[in-house]
Amino acid sequence: MFSTYATRFACAVVLLVASPLTGQAHSQTLTMGGALQRALAASPRLTAAERDIGIARGQRIQSGALINPEISYEIDGALGSGAYRGTRGADSTLQISQMFELWGKRDARIAAGQAGLDAAGIERQAVRLEVLSETAIAFLTVLGLQRRIEILNEQVAAIDQISPLLQRRVEAGASSVAETGRADVASALVKADLERTKAALASARRELAILMGDVAPKFTVVSGRLDATGRAPGFQSVVTAIDANPQLVRWKAIFAQRNAQLLLARLKPYPDVTVSADLRRFHDTGDNAVRLSVSVPIPIFDQNQGNILSAQESLAKTAAERQANRNTLIVVAGRAYDTLQGSLRELAILRETGIPKARDAAAAISEGYGQGRYSLLEVLDAQASVAQARLREQEAQQNFHVAVATIEGLVGNPFALARGSAR
Repeated sequence: MFSTYATRFACAVVLLVASPLTGQAHSQTLTMGGALQRALAASPRLTAAERDIGIARGQRIQSGALINPEISYEIDGALGSGAYRGTRGADSTLQISQMFELWGKRDARIAAGQAGLDAAGIERQAVRLEVLSETAIAFLTVLGLQRRIEILNEQVAAIDQISPLLQRRVEAGASSVAETGRADVASALVKADLERTKAALASARRELAILMGDVAPKFTVVSGRLDATGRAPGFQSVVTAIDANPQLVRWKAIFAQRNAQLLLARLKPYPDVTVSADLRRFHDTGDNAVRLSVSVPIPIFDQNQGNILSAQESLAKTAAERQANRNTLIVVAGRAYDTLQGSLRELAILRETGIPKARDAAAAISEGYGQGRYSLLEVLDAQASVAQARLREQEAQQNFHVAVATIEGLVGNPFALARGSAR
């Protein structure tokens, strides 16, 4: 079972991407754990879900309330003429009435209210998972863009390191002045990519800050690891675990609520009993007497058939809605799982062949350039190949961890990974 591998969601994400802070770290360095805690504390969606629980609790309390008694006062034989002038010759009646619900109507109403409260509580759990997953993905996006900027900065520095050697070659007549322009263009293109990435990072930082309740980022950098990966379990274990997702569990409560509403609709035609007790005073004799009465409505015209049909259809709709919800979750999980597996295969190729071969070639071509065996264009192309391979690695690492966070948000538990390299 997939759940046997699981502990708590937040802990797993922290263990997966968060790295210990050094002694020089300070409060402006944000970790995954800190981001998740702040997002839970600040999320307006989670607050709204908690208010929904309060609303449902109030409805549950109200569902168990008894019907209030009624009191009435009658005067008979008043405001007439002769002996019935005014009210002194009138008979009076004080009546107290109480309706008694029969056939289990109150119990059915209470069951519907309790099911609504249960559904609201489970919905809050679903919102909590969504907040955690969205925050984890936003954190990973910032972390990935930070790493991407580091790689681009290193690429600019590598190009700039060629400039002194290029200048000496131009002075010695071994290279043309045009090659200097080529180096400047290569550097400018990487710097343009760098500025685009910085803009994306600014947006990602703002999105993460908003999830944590801040209008603007109050952190300088995020701290974590993207290089930690592992082998994923089979997709069937993911599908099995999805059934425990609060989005699906809540359908049990919704089914119970709609079933109770159907029972209420069916019970409504059955009459309730109203019992009345009258205290009467007769003016002519000055005597008092009690009159007892019982009234029962006759359900001839209104059998509540329309509401019964509506409740039946609503109950029958529940299974289809749950299945549609489950299918959507499986599709989303499937996309994330395929991305995860694809990222692992991509990383294996890059780490086994792509990056090592690109670095070896770049080192050999750079050395040969100093000896006049290669052109500047070949040097720049080799350096670009190294940078592109490293950028692909960073992108694959980020996609891997985003996929893990997506799946964890769907299954409600940490995604168990067999530790090791992605090879």
